[in-house]
Amino acid sequence: MIKRRTVIFSGLAAIASPSVVLGHAEYVPDPKYMPQRVPFTGYPLGSVVVDPENFFLYLVDAGTSARRYGVRVGRAGLAWKGEAHIERKAEWPRWTPTSNMIRREPEKYAKFADGVPGGPDNPLGARALYLYRNGRDTYYRIHGTNQPWTIGKAVSNGCIGLTNEYVTDLYDRVPIGSTVIVL
Repeated sequence: MIKRRTVIFSGLAAIASPSVVLGHAEYVPDPKYMPQRVPFTGYPLGSVVVDPENFFLYLVDAGTSARRYGVRVGRAGLAWKGEAHIERKAEWPRWTPTSNMIRREPEKYAKFADGVPGGPDNPLGARALYLYRNGRDTYYRIHGTNQPWTIGKAVSNGCIGLTNEYVTDLYDRVPIGSTVIVL
């Protein structure tokens, strides 16, 4: 028989620890994917360099070193490479799947065709950096994710993803106009 005390304490536990109720343990990233200073040369100061093969993004902020972040990248056939510039930044951005995403996986994306407002459940996460080439939107982004366990994997529709905490840090460090190079 369920007692009133059990219901009250279960409710308090759910409020205090929603991840336990939802069945998700607190995610702890692999230390190699946490931001850290590493030796890095060959790119101009202020550049953002993405190494998708090794799942790292480098912010070149010193002559012989960079701040390195772990990232998730585009899955096979959806990855993008080349040079672009950050032309727009947004906090808690609205997300709308591209027409290609809807065409590839209508069962997954068609219901979001009108977009998803910014917030914790939005696939773009806490921040987004919009990549442009020759003044045109590439539709690729560097953005947050509400699925931190995907860092270090090739799972996205081509965008570069960081944890919400780390994309917020990067967002604060990178100005509009910065060059992004995806190897």
